Amino acid sequence: MYDTFSIKDKYSTRQVTTYPFRWFFESLYFYKESGYEAAAKHFASSDLEVNLSGRSFVITGANSGIGKSTAKEIARRGGTVHLVCRNKGRAEEARKDIVEQSENENVHVHVVDMSSPRQVWEFASAFSQSHSVHVLINNAGCMVNQRELTDEGLEKNFATNTLGTFILTTALIPALKKSQDPRVVTVSSGGMLVQKLDVEDLQFEKGSFDGTMAYAQNKRQQVVMTEQWAAQHKEIHFSSMHPGWADTPAVQASMPEFHAKMKNKLRTEAQGADTVVWLAVSDAAVRQPSGLFFQDRKAVSTHLPLASSRSSPAEEAKLMSTLEQLAEKFKP
Repeated sequence: MYDTFSIKDKYSTRQVTTYPFRWFFESLYFYKESGYEAAAKHFASSDLEVNLSGRSFVITGANSGIGKSTAKEIARRGGTVHLVCRNKGRAEEARKDIVEQSENENVHVHVVDMSSPRQVWEFASAFSQSHSVHVLINNAGCMVNQRELTDEGLEKNFATNTLGTFILTTALIPALKKSQDPRVVTVSSGGMLVQKLDVEDLQFEKGSFDGTMAYAQNKRQQVVMTEQWAAQHKEIHFSSMHPGWADTPAVQASMPEFHAKMKNKLRTEAQGADTVVWLAVSDAAVRQPSGLFFQDRKAVSTHLPLASSRSSPAEEAKLMSTLEQLAEKFKP
């Protein structure tokens, strides 16, 4: 999943109301294919001329869209790729396609529902015992437009986008620290720019539910988590990023009206994945400080000018402690 965002006539109480239209109109240029093409003129092609043999990459949500495109580019460069997907059939189809196009057989499927904290814990524990991991790419996500609970009683967007990401990353940190040049890349969203961290209602139990706002709030949480992890675990390079508006199956399914209006202007899946790949494999990426938020291979601000989206250190610490406590409830 990646960012799509709609401006509405009446804003959710969660939405930052300072300069939302400035964000929207800027995004019409920078987030589309034309924005990528303008940025790409300044890319160093040599950044991605790397040999990834001997390096292991765990990619969630890798059976389609940005995740699959990322997996394909890494496999082409010789990396060992672990596809973490919910649907076994689609994952096996993706694996077959990636292997055929990359001529790299070191592509493996792991069936995990990222909305199930128990499954995520179990996968991470088993994986750490039998595999090494150099890079974790948190790409899986969802935008469920009606409030829906998982079998474990969690709001589905939060369970997938935030708690699943938190558990998988936390559980794999010890294994990452054993590897050379470990990295964690989290696919966030520019939609988070109009959200202030809300630690009082993580599962959207108060007021009316808006799936778009829930998604954007989750993406703000991912950015904060990335910053916190970077401060806590200096041996690992953490980053989050915004892929722009790309034409993926997830967007077609979750935002059909947006897709219908914008489909001729959206980025390709490969363009959306470019910065993910760059952060995961290039030497240039790790020369940047850990914990930053990127768009088109450049670190960008996590807040709009003068917007009231900044959270306090106490709020950010509360997010992490709340997630830790909740995660522990599902630990085997």
